[in-house]
Formats: sequence, structure tokens, C-alpha cells
Amino acid sequence: MTWQEEFKRNITSAEALREVLPMTDEEYRLIHEEAERFPMAISRYYCSLIDPADPDDPIRRMAVPSSTGSSLEGLLDTSGEHSNTILPGIQHKYRQTTLVLVATQCAMYCRYCFRRRFVGMDEDPTAKVQDLIGYLHEHPEITNCLLSGGDAFLQDTKKLESWLEPLSREPQLDFIRLGTRTPVTFPIRITSDPSLPELLGRIGEKKQLYVVTHFNHPKEFTDEAYKALRMLQEKRVVIKNQTVLLKGVNADPDTLAELLRKVTAAGIVQHYIFQCRPVVGATNYFQVPIIEGSRIVNAANAMQNGLGKCADYTMSHVTGKIRILGQTDNGEMLFQYKQAKDPSRIGQFFTKRLSPDEKWLN
Repeated sequence: MTWQEEFKRNITSAEALREVLPMTDEEYRLIHEEAERFPMAISRYYCSLIDPADPDDPIRRMAVPSSTGSSLEGLLDTSGEHSNTILPGIQHKYRQTTLVLVATQCAMYCRYCFRRRFVGMDEDPTAKVQDLIGYLHEHPEITNCLLSGGDAFLQDTKKLESWLEPLSREPQLDFIRLGTRTPVTFPIRITSDPSLPELLGRIGEKKQLYVVTHFNHPKEFTDEAYKALRMLQEKRVVIKNQTVLLKGVNADPDTLAELLRKVTAAGIVQHYIFQCRPVVGATNYFQVPIIEGSRIVNAANAMQNGLGKCADYTMSHVTGKIRILGQTDNGEMLFQYKQAKDPSRIGQFFTKRLSPDEKWLN
């Protein structure tokens, strides 16, 4: 079966989900209502990782709309992406980087997704490659592009080539990043299509490629996931991982420590541990208070070797990427701008006294 055929078998309705996961009529009603509000898609593979006997299964929590109902509290644009969009699908928030939306679909729609305002919707905010090339030529300070979406690998390989080939010829770019969760949620995209690793290997001979993926829980490291990762690594692709700290998924030191160990053992570099953004529907269900999150991350890092300690606990804020360092002796939280929309803030430290239940900086 091709990955396109398998993709068409995705579970996209409460009716289809009820065939594979037990649920009460009330749970069915609430899941149906939430799936009507924000699209649901779960690959058959990722659904198979759910323990149907465990209502608190972490995979279920990330993939299945809440059967308890979700609050509409929160924001749809948590990082100011609208204000950073300079051409359709092209964002320029940080001086050296352009973020490019090349797809609107994912193999699985995470229930905490900060782009749920358009991912899986009818709106198409994606970019055009000629617009991106033109913008690069006007901005020589840009040294890398991040192709994201949606999921960059949910394009046909030929379509992905139409992005990578011209970008690989741009001398101002040091590297190209591709954002994808397919190694985690839909590894068949990589393992069943030899033309994809072949393309990445060929492009990688001209320009260094980084794949930024998204493992959140140890259960996601399966034989299929390892096979997909190895196929990319054999083509000299550097794989980095971003983890979101999520209540009910990985928000305890032991689970997060095990995840970080598996990441390192797989030859992946942990990129960030993100504070869950205050996106609509996620604030109460997934967010962990900042003080508690800092303690969890620091405790998990204490269980790592040197290579496993490289990730910063970070808030991807409208003003920039803010490192959450921990509490000072007087009880205030210490922060530092690792990246900033205003470059003069980069490296700046600041402190703030937070309440125990505060989950974001306003």
C-alpha cells in the first residue's frame, strides 16, 4: 500500500473512531462536537499505539478530541504569526530565518496545535517558491529557511523537490530545515517511498538538511519510527526533536527523562522543550504552570548525560523565544531571550514573580 492510500484511511470522524476505540454515547457526542470545531485526523498507525483500556493513555490524549469537552479559552495566533507574515505563507520574525508554510495537512492533528486556525481547514495560506526566492534575494541577512505547515512531508515528493531544488542553489543559505511529524505519526510516508530519502540525499550533497520532528512520549519510539529515522540519517540528514511539555502526557520528570534518553540514543539532537502555548482548547487541558514545568524539566535534565542536557525549556512568545531558567533565591522566575523579534533583546535576562498557576507571559 502506498502512503497516499494509507493516508486516505485516516480516522477523521467520531463515527470511524468509535469502531476502534471504546467510548460511551456521551463521550462520542463530545468528541463529535470537538471534531466539528477543529478537524480530527489520526493515522491508523498512530491510533494503534493507543491502549484502548486506558482512558488516560498519553497517545489518546494528544490525538483524540477531549471527551470531557474543551474550553474555548485561549488564542488562535499565540506567537503573532499574522504580524510576521510578509508575503502569503512566508514569515520573517527573526533576522536570519524565514518560516515558510508549504502544506496545510498533517498525518495527525495534534489537539494542542498552535496553527489549528488553518491546519486541516479549507483556507490555504501556503507560499509560492518564486515569492520566497525573490524575498531571499532582497534580504541577504537570511541564512536559513524552515519549510513547515502543516507537515512538509505531507506533500508529494515531486512537490517537495520543487521547493528544495531551487533553495539548494541559493548561496546565502547555510542550511534548510524541514518540519515534519511523520517519523512519529506516519512513518510509512518515509519507509514506503524510497524517492523521498533519495531526494533528501541528493539535495543534501549541495545543502545541509535538518529535519525537525516531534516526539513527545516514549511510546512513540516504535520499530517503525526507528526505521524511518534510520532511512533519513543514512542520507546525512541531521534530525532534531522538539517536545512540548503537556499535562497528562510527559509532564513528570521520569517520563520526560525517559523520552530525552530515547531521543539521544536514537542519534537525535533535542532542540527545544516548549511550554505549551495558550492556544484555544489547550490552555486548561494541556498547559502546565511555568513554575511546575521548570521543576519538571530541571529534574528530567538531572537524569541525563551531557548530550541529553542540550535542550532549553522555552516559551515561543510573540516577542521571541524565551528560555525559562528557574527560580531565583527570592522566589522570582528567571528568563532569558534566546531569540527575539527585536534583536536588541537577544541575550537579555529578566525576572518575574509568578503565581503558582501562571502558564504564560502576557
